[in-house]
Amino acid sequence: MEQIADEIKNALENIKEKKPLTQCITNVVTVNDCANAVLAVGASPIMADDAEEVEEIVEIADTLVVNIGKLSETQIEAMNVACKYASKTKTPITIDPVGCGISNLRNKTTMDIINNYYVSVIRGNMSEIKAIGNLLEIKSDNSEKAKGVDANESDIITKENLKTNSLIVEKVSKKTNAVVIASGPIDIISDGEKTIAIENGDSMMERITGSGCMLSSIVGSFIGSSDTFNGSIAATLIMSIAGENAKKYVDEHNLGTGTFRSKLIDNLYKLDSEEIIEKGNIYTIE
Repeated sequence: MEQIADEIKNALENIKEKKPLTQCITNVVTVNDCANAVLAVGASPIMADDAEEVEEIVEIADTLVVNIGKLSETQIEAMNVACKYASKTKTPITIDPVGCGISNLRNKTTMDIINNYYVSVIRGNMSEIKAIGNLLEIKSDNSEKAKGVDANESDIITKENLKTNSLIVEKVSKKTNAVVIASGPIDIISDGEKTIAIENGDSMMERITGSGCMLSSIVGSFIGSSDTFNGSIAATLIMSIAGENAKKYVDEHNLGTGTFRSKLIDNLYKLDSEEIIEKGNIYTIE
Protein backbone atom coordinates (compact mmCIF):
# COMPACT_ATOMS: atom_id res chain seq x y z
CA MET A 1 0.00 0.00 0.00
CA GLU A 2 3.01 2.32 0.16
CA GLN A 3 2.76 3.04 -3.55
CA ILE A 4 -0.96 3.83 -3.27
CA ALA A 5 -0.20 6.19 -0.35
CA ASP A 6 2.29 8.06 -2.54
CA GLU A 7 -0.23 8.27 -5.38
CA ILE A 8 -2.91 9.59 -3.02
CA LYS A 9 -0.52 12.26 -1.76
CA ASN A 10 0.32 13.23 -5.34
CA ALA A 11 -3.36 13.40 -6.30
CA LEU A 12 -4.13 15.74 -3.38
CA GLU A 13 -1.19 17.96 -4.27
CA ASN A 14 -2.17 18.01 -7.95
CA ILE A 15 -5.75 19.13 -7.34
CA LYS A 16 -4.64 22.02 -5.12
CA GLU A 17 -1.98 23.06 -7.61
CA LYS A 18 -3.95 22.66 -10.86
CA LYS A 19 -7.41 23.68 -9.60
CA PRO A 20 -9.10 21.75 -12.45
CA LEU A 21 -12.14 23.40 -13.99
CA THR A 22 -14.89 20.84 -13.37
CA GLN A 23 -17.91 21.04 -15.67
CA CYS A 24 -20.90 19.44 -13.93
CA ILE A 25 -24.20 18.66 -15.60
CA THR A 26 -25.94 17.49 -12.46
CA ASN A 27 -29.40 17.47 -10.95
CA VAL A 28 -31.18 20.46 -9.44
CA VAL A 29 -31.62 18.66 -6.11
CA THR A 30 -27.90 18.60 -5.33
CA VAL A 31 -26.26 21.14 -7.62
CA ASN A 32 -25.30 23.57 -4.84
CA ASP A 33 -23.74 20.87 -2.66
CA CYS A 34 -21.80 19.50 -5.64
CA ALA A 35 -20.39 22.94 -6.45
CA ASN A 36 -19.37 23.51 -2.83
CA ALA A 37 -17.77 20.06 -2.58
CA VAL A 38 -15.70 20.71 -5.71
CA LEU A 39 -14.57 24.05 -4.28
CA ALA A 40 -13.76 22.46 -0.92
CA VAL A 41 -11.28 19.95 -2.39
CA GLY A 42 -9.48 22.69 -4.31
CA ALA A 43 -11.04 22.51 -7.79
CA SER A 44 -13.21 25.03 -9.64
CA PRO A 45 -16.82 24.14 -10.52
CA ILE A 46 -18.94 25.33 -13.43
CA MET A 47 -22.50 24.03 -13.52
CA ALA A 48 -23.53 24.92 -17.09
CA ASP A 49 -26.21 22.61 -18.49
CA ASP A 50 -27.60 24.35 -21.57
CA ALA A 51 -26.94 22.57 -24.86
CA GLU A 52 -26.22 25.91 -26.57
CA GLU A 53 -23.08 26.55 -24.50
CA VAL A 54 -21.79 23.19 -23.25
CA GLU A 55 -19.33 22.73 -26.12
CA GLU A 56 -17.72 26.05 -25.27
CA ILE A 57 -17.55 25.08 -21.61
CA VAL A 58 -16.04 21.66 -22.32
CA GLU A 59 -13.48 23.39 -24.54
CA ILE A 60 -12.01 25.14 -21.49
CA ALA A 61 -12.84 22.51 -18.84
CA ASP A 62 -10.39 19.95 -17.48
CA THR A 63 -13.07 17.37 -16.74
CA LEU A 64 -16.79 16.68 -17.29
CA VAL A 65 -19.26 15.13 -14.83
CA VAL A 66 -22.75 14.03 -15.91
CA ASN A 67 -25.34 13.04 -13.32
CA ILE A 68 -28.71 11.62 -14.40
CA GLY A 69 -30.46 12.16 -11.07
CA LYS A 70 -33.16 14.58 -12.32
CA LEU A 71 -33.54 14.02 -16.04
CA SER A 72 -35.26 16.29 -18.52
CA GLU A 73 -35.30 16.34 -22.31
CA THR A 74 -33.16 19.49 -22.41
CA GLN A 75 -30.64 18.11 -19.92
CA ILE A 76 -30.27 14.83 -21.81
CA GLU A 77 -29.57 16.85 -24.96
CA ALA A 78 -26.94 18.88 -23.10
CA MET A 79 -25.31 15.71 -21.73
CA ASN A 80 -25.02 14.19 -25.18
CA VAL A 81 -23.64 17.35 -26.76
CA ALA A 82 -21.12 17.75 -23.92
CA CYS A 83 -20.04 14.09 -23.91
CA LYS A 84 -19.61 14.06 -27.69
CA TYR A 85 -17.39 17.10 -27.56
CA ALA A 86 -15.49 15.85 -24.49
CA SER A 87 -14.75 12.62 -26.37
CA LYS A 88 -13.38 14.72 -29.23
CA THR A 89 -11.19 16.84 -26.94
CA LYS A 90 -10.22 13.83 -24.75
CA THR A 91 -11.64 15.54 -21.68
CA PRO A 92 -12.26 12.86 -19.01
CA ILE A 93 -15.93 12.04 -18.42
CA THR A 94 -17.41 10.80 -15.14
CA ILE A 95 -20.98 9.48 -15.19
CA ASP A 96 -23.19 9.05 -12.11
CA PRO A 97 -26.00 6.71 -13.25
CA VAL A 98 -28.46 7.71 -10.52
CA GLY A 99 -31.38 5.28 -10.40
CA CYS A 100 -30.19 3.22 -13.36
CA GLY A 101 -32.28 0.07 -13.33
CA ILE A 102 -35.54 1.69 -12.22
CA SER A 103 -36.79 3.16 -15.52
CA ASN A 104 -36.26 2.76 -19.24
CA LEU A 105 -35.35 6.44 -19.56
CA ARG A 106 -32.55 6.16 -17.01
CA ASN A 107 -31.32 2.92 -18.57
CA LYS A 108 -31.29 4.37 -22.08
CA THR A 109 -29.61 7.63 -21.03
CA THR A 110 -26.91 5.79 -19.09
CA MET A 111 -26.15 3.27 -21.82
CA ASP A 112 -26.20 5.85 -24.62
CA ILE A 113 -23.46 7.74 -22.80
CA ILE A 114 -21.42 4.63 -21.95
CA ASN A 115 -21.73 3.10 -25.43
CA ASN A 116 -21.26 6.22 -27.54
CA TYR A 117 -18.62 8.26 -25.72
CA TYR A 118 -15.25 7.78 -24.00
CA VAL A 119 -16.29 7.52 -20.36
CA SER A 120 -13.39 7.51 -17.88
CA VAL A 121 -15.28 6.72 -14.64
CA ILE A 122 -18.64 5.20 -13.76
CA ARG A 123 -19.58 5.93 -10.11
CA GLY A 124 -22.74 4.57 -8.53
CA ASN A 125 -24.12 2.35 -5.79
CA MET A 126 -23.99 -1.41 -6.21
CA SER A 127 -27.57 -1.67 -7.51
CA GLU A 128 -26.76 0.86 -10.24
CA ILE A 129 -23.53 -0.93 -11.17
CA LYS A 130 -25.38 -4.27 -11.32
CA ALA A 131 -28.06 -2.69 -13.50
CA ILE A 132 -25.37 -1.52 -15.92
CA GLY A 133 -23.87 -5.01 -15.79
CA ASN A 134 -27.23 -6.53 -16.69
CA LEU A 135 -27.66 -4.09 -19.58
CA LEU A 136 -24.19 -5.11 -20.77
CA GLU A 137 -25.31 -8.76 -20.42
CA ILE A 138 -22.98 -9.35 -17.47
CA LYS A 139 -24.98 -11.68 -15.28
CA SER A 140 -25.14 -11.32 -11.49
CA ASP A 141 -26.80 -13.42 -8.82
CA ASN A 142 -29.19 -10.60 -7.94
CA SER A 143 -30.87 -8.45 -10.55
CA GLU A 144 -33.49 -6.78 -8.33
CA LYS A 145 -34.36 -3.16 -9.01
CA ALA A 146 -32.82 -0.38 -6.97
CA LYS A 147 -34.90 1.12 -4.17
CA GLY A 148 -35.52 4.47 -5.83
CA VAL A 149 -32.11 6.09 -6.15
CA ASP A 150 -30.73 4.05 -3.22
CA ALA A 151 -29.16 0.61 -3.35
CA ASN A 152 -31.42 -2.38 -2.86
CA GLU A 153 -30.94 -3.82 0.63
CA SER A 154 -29.52 -7.02 -0.85
CA ASP A 155 -26.90 -4.97 -2.73
CA ILE A 156 -25.36 -3.31 0.31
CA ILE A 157 -21.64 -4.16 0.12
CA THR A 158 -20.46 -6.23 3.10
CA LYS A 159 -17.49 -8.43 3.95
CA GLU A 160 -19.62 -11.46 3.09
CA ASN A 161 -20.51 -10.37 -0.46
CA LEU A 162 -17.38 -8.30 -1.17
CA LYS A 163 -15.75 -10.85 -3.47
CA THR A 164 -18.90 -11.47 -5.50
CA ASN A 165 -19.59 -7.76 -5.92
CA SER A 166 -15.96 -6.98 -6.75
CA LEU A 167 -16.09 -9.46 -9.63
CA ILE A 168 -19.12 -7.65 -11.08
CA VAL A 169 -17.40 -4.28 -10.71
CA GLU A 170 -14.28 -5.68 -12.40
CA LYS A 171 -16.30 -7.13 -15.31
CA VAL A 172 -18.17 -3.86 -15.87
CA SER A 173 -14.83 -2.04 -15.86
CA LYS A 174 -13.36 -4.40 -18.44
CA LYS A 175 -16.45 -4.21 -20.66
CA THR A 176 -16.61 -0.40 -20.61
CA ASN A 177 -12.88 0.42 -20.42
CA ALA A 178 -13.75 2.77 -17.55
CA VAL A 179 -12.75 2.82 -13.91
CA VAL A 180 -15.82 1.70 -11.94
CA ILE A 181 -16.58 2.83 -8.39
CA ALA A 182 -19.30 1.02 -6.45
CA SER A 183 -20.04 3.03 -3.32
CA GLY A 184 -21.36 1.61 -0.05
CA PRO A 185 -20.27 0.73 3.48
CA ILE A 186 -17.29 -0.76 1.65
CA ASP A 187 -16.34 1.01 -1.57
CA ILE A 188 -15.05 -1.04 -4.50
CA ILE A 189 -12.87 0.56 -7.19
CA SER A 190 -11.61 -1.32 -10.25
CA ASP A 191 -9.81 -0.53 -13.49
CA GLY A 192 -10.50 -4.04 -14.78
CA GLU A 193 -7.09 -5.33 -13.73
CA LYS A 194 -6.66 -4.09 -10.18
CA THR A 195 -9.52 -3.91 -7.70
CA ILE A 196 -9.32 -2.26 -4.29
CA ALA A 197 -11.66 -1.85 -1.32
CA ILE A 198 -12.01 1.12 1.00
CA GLU A 199 -13.61 0.69 4.43
CA ASN A 200 -14.18 4.23 5.61
CA GLY A 201 -17.16 6.56 5.80
CA ASP A 202 -20.26 6.57 7.97
CA SER A 203 -23.89 5.51 7.56
CA MET A 204 -25.08 9.08 8.23
CA MET A 205 -23.90 9.91 4.70
CA GLU A 206 -26.99 8.04 3.53
CA ARG A 207 -29.21 10.37 5.60
CA ILE A 208 -28.46 13.51 3.59
CA THR A 209 -29.34 14.26 -0.01
CA GLY A 210 -26.46 14.33 -2.43
CA SER A 211 -23.51 12.57 -0.80
CA GLY A 212 -23.16 10.32 -3.85
CA CYS A 213 -23.58 13.25 -6.24
CA MET A 214 -20.91 15.16 -4.34
CA LEU A 215 -18.57 12.17 -4.56
CA SER A 216 -19.04 11.90 -8.33
CA SER A 217 -18.27 15.59 -8.75
CA ILE A 218 -15.16 15.22 -6.58
CA VAL A 219 -14.08 12.16 -8.57
CA GLY A 220 -14.41 14.22 -11.74
CA SER A 221 -12.23 16.94 -10.22
CA PHE A 222 -9.52 14.53 -9.16
CA ILE A 223 -9.31 12.78 -12.53
CA GLY A 224 -9.07 16.20 -14.14
CA SER A 225 -5.71 16.67 -12.41
CA SER A 226 -4.39 13.10 -11.87
CA ASP A 227 -4.57 9.68 -13.53
CA THR A 228 -7.99 8.08 -13.51
CA PHE A 229 -7.47 5.13 -11.15
CA ASN A 230 -5.48 6.89 -8.43
CA GLY A 231 -7.61 10.02 -8.72
CA SER A 232 -10.70 7.87 -8.13
CA ILE A 233 -9.12 6.30 -5.05
CA ALA A 234 -8.07 9.67 -3.61
CA ALA A 235 -11.52 11.19 -4.20
CA THR A 236 -13.31 8.26 -2.57
CA LEU A 237 -10.99 8.33 0.44
CA ILE A 238 -11.30 12.06 1.06
CA MET A 239 -15.10 11.86 0.89
CA SER A 240 -15.27 8.83 3.20
CA ILE A 241 -12.93 10.22 5.84
CA ALA A 242 -14.65 13.61 5.73
CA GLY A 243 -17.86 11.71 6.50
CA GLU A 244 -16.25 9.95 9.47
CA ASN A 245 -14.95 13.23 10.87
CA ALA A 246 -18.29 14.98 10.37
CA LYS A 247 -20.13 12.19 12.21
CA LYS A 248 -17.67 12.39 15.09
CA TYR A 249 -18.42 16.10 15.49
CA VAL A 250 -22.18 15.52 15.30
CA ASP A 251 -22.02 12.82 17.97
CA GLU A 252 -19.83 14.89 20.28
CA HIS A 253 -22.26 17.83 20.14
CA ASN A 254 -25.53 15.83 19.99
CA LEU A 255 -26.51 17.34 16.65
CA GLY A 256 -28.20 16.06 13.49
CA THR A 257 -28.07 15.70 9.72
CA GLY A 258 -28.11 19.41 8.92
CA THR A 259 -24.89 19.96 10.84
CA PHE A 260 -23.47 16.75 9.40
CA ARG A 261 -23.97 18.13 5.88
CA SER A 262 -22.10 21.35 6.60
CA LYS A 263 -19.34 19.58 8.55
CA LEU A 264 -18.88 17.14 5.68
CA ILE A 265 -18.00 20.03 3.38
CA ASP A 266 -15.83 21.60 6.11
CA ASN A 267 -13.81 18.42 6.35
CA LEU A 268 -13.44 18.10 2.59
CA TYR A 269 -11.76 21.49 2.82
CA LYS A 270 -9.62 20.77 5.89
CA LEU A 271 -8.32 17.25 5.24
CA ASP A 272 -4.66 16.83 4.30
CA SER A 273 -2.79 13.88 2.82
CA GLU A 274 -1.25 12.83 6.14
CA GLU A 275 -4.62 12.40 7.85
CA ILE A 276 -6.13 10.67 4.83
CA ILE A 277 -3.27 8.18 4.59
CA GLU A 278 -3.29 7.62 8.35
CA LYS A 279 -7.03 6.96 8.56
CA GLY A 280 -7.50 5.26 5.20
CA ASN A 281 -8.54 1.60 5.46
CA ILE A 282 -7.68 0.47 1.96
CA TYR A 283 -6.64 -2.92 0.58
CA THR A 284 -6.43 -4.90 -2.64
CA ILE A 285 -9.14 -7.47 -3.36
CA GLU A 286 -7.44 -10.62 -4.67
